[in-house]
Amino acid sequence: MEIRLGDKKMKIKQLSIFLENKKGRLWTALNTLADGGINIRALSIADTSDFGILRLIVPEPEKAKKLLEENNFIVKMKEVVAVELSDQPGGLASVLKMLNDSDINLEYLYAFVHEKKDKAILLLSTDDLDVLIEVLNDGGATLVPPEEVYDL
Repeated sequence: MEIRLGDKKMKIKQLSIFLENKKGRLWTALNTLADGGINIRALSIADTSDFGILRLIVPEPEKAKKLLEENNFIVKMKEVVAVELSDQPGGLASVLKMLNDSDINLEYLYAFVHEKKDKAILLLSTDDLDVLIEVLNDGGATLVPPEEVYDL
């Protein structure tokens, strides 16, 4: 599949939820989504002493964002890129080498495994997703479209 530079079809919507670092706040956010019938496909959480950032991939990001905001959460939506890689030693390193060789600096990444045996999906964020997509495509990486990630 040829992917054009800047092809929005390869960008996945991710929610970033800002959580006060206090008991029950993570549960409340996740329970709000559960009550709204929103399933989580991938998540990552980073914390400091004062707050945490919960990053989520969900099948219906707009619906989830609205639901969380209606329940007094601060939510930002941004796009990330998904790459399928071998779930074995060196799988991640092979993707990171492409980025290193092209001087791409990542803001963050997180990964999860799925039903495909010996495969994982890596979610990547950088300041220029169009360049990231081009480098990954040129390097022969398998980019995963949003609908495939959302439907896992």
